[in-house]
Formats: sequence, C-alpha cells, structure tokens
Amino acid sequence: MPKLINEDSYSCKLLNKCKLSVGNIRSYLNLADTQTKNVNISQGNLNLLPPKLKEFLEEKINLCQPQSVHLCDGSEKEAIQLSKLLQNQKTLTPLPKYQNCWLARTNPADVARVESKTFLCSADKKQSIPQPKENVVGKLGNWISPDDMDEAIQQRFPGSMKGRTMYVIPFSMGPVGSPLAKIGIQLTDSPYVVLSMRIMTRMGDTVLQKLLDDSSVEFVRALHSVGTPTNGQHEYQHWPCDPERTIILHRLETHEIVSYGSGYGGNSLLGKKCLALRIGSYIAKTEGWLAEHIKRIDDADLFSQILGITNPEGKKRYIAAAFPSACGKTNLAMMTPTLPGYKVHCVGDDIAWMKFNEKGELRAINPENGFFGVAPGTSNSTNPIAMKTIFKNTIFTNVAMTNDGGVFWEGLEDEISPEIKITDWLQHEWKKGSKTPAAHPNSRFCSPANQCPILDPNWEDPEGVPIDAILFGGRRPIGVPLVYESLSWKHGVYIGASMRSETTAAAEYKGKFLWPGFGENSRVLDWIFQRLDNKENTAEKTAIGYIPTKETFKTDGLTENVDFEMLFAINKEFWKQEVDDITKYLDEQVGSDLPQDIIEEAEALRKRLNE
Repeated sequence: MPKLINEDSYSCKLLNKCKLSVGNIRSYLNLADTQTKNVNISQGNLNLLPPKLKEFLEEKINLCQPQSVHLCDGSEKEAIQLSKLLQNQKTLTPLPKYQNCWLARTNPADVARVESKTFLCSADKKQSIPQPKENVVGKLGNWISPDDMDEAIQQRFPGSMKGRTMYVIPFSMGPVGSPLAKIGIQLTDSPYVVLSMRIMTRMGDTVLQKLLDDSSVEFVRALHSVGTPTNGQHEYQHWPCDPERTIILHRLETHEIVSYGSGYGGNSLLGKKCLALRIGSYIAKTEGWLAEHIKRIDDADLFSQILGITNPEGKKRYIAAAFPSACGKTNLAMMTPTLPGYKVHCVGDDIAWMKFNEKGELRAINPENGFFGVAPGTSNSTNPIAMKTIFKNTIFTNVAMTNDGGVFWEGLEDEISPEIKITDWLQHEWKKGSKTPAAHPNSRFCSPANQCPILDPNWEDPEGVPIDAILFGGRRPIGVPLVYESLSWKHGVYIGASMRSETTAAAEYKGKFLWPGFGENSRVLDWIFQRLDNKENTAEKTAIGYIPTKETFKTDGLTENVDFEMLFAINKEFWKQEVDDITKYLDEQVGSDLPQDIIEEAEALRKRLNE
C-alpha cells in the first residue's frame, strides 16, 4: 500500500429548423439530407445514434433553440475554422510571435470560477455536502434541491442559444477506452469552449465512435451556454456572458452538469472541475475509486498532480501529490531536479483519478489532456519546463500582450527587453512599475500536455501508473516539518483531511522561506525514495509522524544555508493547538458525517503529544 507523506512547500429527431453542420465527421454523417427530418449516419441516419444521446440532443435543442448544430470531430481543420471564426468575432487575437497561439480577453466580470454560484444537486442533501452543526455556516459546498435546480434552468436556458450554433462535443476524460476513463457529451454555444476542450480533453471522432460501437456506454450529460443578460445586451460583444445570473449545477445521481452565464474556462470547460472532480467524486464513491481533489481545512482546494521520479540508480517511482494553488503544484509536476542523477517526468499537474486494480496496486491516470495553468509567476526561473511547453498551440486568456506579438505577465520582468511595449489585459498601455498588474492575477494558458518535454512515456497507459506514495502539502509556519510521513494509512487520511496552508508572512522566517523549494525539492523526493526502499535509519518517529534523520536527508550542495533543526522542529504546544483547531473545524463543518476513524486519529495524536 502506498505511503502517505506530507510535504509543505467534469425524441429521435432533430427539429426541422435546426441545421446540422458537422465539420469533417463525414464518416458518420451523410450531409446530403441535412434539410430533412432524418439526418443520415453512415448507412443509416441520426436515429442510429444511441437512443440516450438522441434524446439528450433533442431535449436540449428544444430548450435552447439554437440556429444550427455542429457535431465536433476534433480535427485540425475544424480547429482552424473555429479559430478564424473567433478571430473575426474579435474573441481571439493571434500571437504571431509564436506558433498557433491566441489571446482571449474576457469580460472583466467573468475571470474566475464562481464557487458561490456552484451547486451540487441530490434528493438527499447528505449525498452532496457534509452537514455542519446547527447555526454554523457550511463552507464545504453548496446544495440545491432537484426542484430548485429545474427552476434555475427554466429561468435561464429557454431560447438561450437563439441565433447561435450549438456545438456538440464528444469527449473523454482519460485515455479513450481506459477502464478508468469517463465519456461526456457537452453542448455549448461557445466556440472558445470547443477549442479549449480540444486541448484539455480527448475530443471528437474517436469518442463518438466509442458511443456508436456500443450503445450501452454511459456518458455524462453536460449543457453550457454563455447566456444573455435579461436586458438582451452584452456589455462586451466579443465575450458574451451573463455574470449576474451565472450558475453551475451538478445533478449527482443522473451525472448531469448544467452551466450558464460564464465563458471562463473553470466554469465552461465542463470536463474539468465539473466532471473530473465534482461529478467524478460522486461516481468514484459509488464505484469504489478516488477522484483526487480535496477541500482543505481552510476552505480552499488541493489539486493533485502525478509525477514519475527516477533516481540515480535508474529506479522509477510514481507519486501523487495534492497541493493548494500558489504552493508549487505545477512546479513540482514539472520539476528540474538540482540533486544530481534525478529525473522527473510529468503525468499530470492538476487532477488524479486513482483505483486499486485486481492485484491490489493503486493505479492513477491524469483525466485531462492539457494544462490550464495560472500564467503570473511562471517564468524560466520558476518553471523552465512550463515555459518550454506553452508557446505553441496555446490559448492565453487575460494576459498582457507585447507589441512584437507576444505575451507578458508578472514574473517575466527580467525576461523581456526594455524596448518592448506592453498592453495590459484590459487593452491599456502598461509600463513597469504600474500600480495595476499587466495580466489578470488569474490569467491562464491552455496548452496540450503532449508538448511538455518531460511528459512521462506512460502518461496515457490505460491501466494508469502505479502510485507508490501520496503527498499532501502547503505553506506552513514554523512548527510543521518540511516533510513527514504518516504513521499508518488511517493517520495519512487524517493528514489529508486536516491539511491547510498559510498565505501570509506566517509562512516565512525572518523575511524569507525556510526552504528554497523548486528544484531543491528533489531532496525531499530522495528521502521519500529511501523510505519506500525501507532503508534503515532514515527516519525518526515523533508524535506527528516520521521525520528525516539528519544523516540521510541530503543538504550538501544547497545554494542557500538551511537550518536543519528549524526545518524539522516540532513544537508540541503548536501541535496541541493545531489538533484543537482541526477538531473544532471538523466538528462544526462536518458534524455527524465525520467518520469515526478521523475522530480516533485526532485523539491518538493528542495523546501522543501529551506523552
């Protein structure tokens, strides 16, 4: 069983008025009959599609009333056509400095995920979110009743696609055909979403063929519309949205996703957070596996990356690591090790789907097909691998633009010529030293994973890669060791459930971090290797878990002086307060839903601290 280690650092007829445009999917559809009630498919017609898919399409076409329907094939030709369409609509601006890269600027009111407008729907509220104690405001998710969800849909979606094209996106989260993968069908009126889904998922012909070959294959139903404000006017014509009425809904039992009003990726790319994490977590619970993405004790999210590590002797291990945003998750997944002889390969930087196979091995896949990363802070000094990945076939959103046809964001100040002129994400002239940022703090790059120079050769293994250790991490104050190992599997689950991260100067010591991070984290991975190989005298048992011995944790060659004693100091008074805070939080927020094992682990930790 993998060790658990803590590191700090998504009727059978089309309407007559609905014209079907299908791109290059001619192997499935005969376009000669597009104006008739029956649209041919191969040797038949649209009625030969799986009945569930036909029913889904007809229902949503009736609801949204699009002008046309486009069944996406995922081809290069289709992508070129949609890119030109979006350029003509001024949604995308070409970036001639790079190969097939584009810049999108959103409505300033549509720049991030809207967790406050995101709801889970189930007949039983307990199936969706934990039940907090009476008079306590719950922070671990929002629930909506089935009737209220239906009402919310009826208030927004009737006629929402009038005058627009409905794009039908067949997509797979995970390698097509993998026993760990899940298929979805997303309907959207945003060609920006189509292009982004082509990057972030396996999308198009191969997925549709899977459904055509076997009508019993289930799929997640996903509906998205950018919407139209109640006054009928879009403030920014190039970026239609309805931010005042934005809502993201998930009907758990029937595996349905409904998103309205936002074009931003986190709210509109419904294979990502919506399927891979929210619906995925429910499916995983019912099927007996893990959709790894955790709500931390401080109400933020932990994102899971998978990386392969090879030591100087040529032995390879795979590790899943759950880190909060801004705590180095992508940097870890794309690490350039400073410790000689070590190599890191990236399987994924955001989400992990994990399942024990028949042999008892924990296997994991990255359900995504691309990187949807935060741009600010990414540079050649912090993440050179990411910089080698993102300047080809990429959609940048809300970053600044340079007059030579490139992009800019905070963190690239030392990598750009002083002569270069910069236009910020709001299309205003920007100069270094300005009080406002050039790029939106949540600006993004959306890049294909196969462009990563250290992409693991087994990243698309349908069986997944074998996980040897699971890391939980974040920025923590003095008193929390750089790395420590759980005492047992249950203790490791407690560590994951109680993880939190500091975002203030409390994470610093005398004006700087205790640990340099980035490539130096290879030293942490080296110690993990030693523990996995059961090397003797590599760890000291403490009340909170196993910490490295000074003799086995490699600090030679560090570019910065590190206080080893301070790095692994354990302040029992700090930890007693930590247990009290965690226990109080879980009692208030999870209440009667809290597993007894977690309660017992907290008590056991308190007892060890008092010994």
